[in-house]
Amino acid sequence: MSDDELEALKRKRLLDLQRRMALREEKQELVDVHKVLDSVFRGRAWEVFNEAHSQYPSEMAEIEHQLVGLISEGKLKEIDGEQLYALLRNVGLRVSLNTGIKIVSHGKTQSLAEKIKDSET
Repeated sequence: MSDDELEALKRKRLLDLQRRMALREEKQELVDVHKVLDSVFRGRAWEVFNEAHSQYPSEMAEIEHQLVGLISEGKLKEIDGEQLYALLRNVGLRVSLNTGIKIVSHGKTQSLAEKIKDSET
């Protein structure tokens, strides 16, 4: 092998190693952010957060960053799903959540639609 080929191979391997290290750091940062949020999220906060993130990914990235900042400063100790939903509404994000009414009757859980359908027959 010539020196030029050897140098090209070294550069290629170095770039590949740098890309892998960058990906590893991104994944580690992502895990740390979720760990920080998990320490304060209560109740259905993750459900609200994930729905909002799927509907508004770019906005939620900034909100996620701000929440982590408030948590790390000690200004935010706990937040539940309702509070997070209200916060998102206040900043102008109308998050659509899957909601449903369930009825427990005689030890059996039914949706409201099923209960109405059964009562008609």
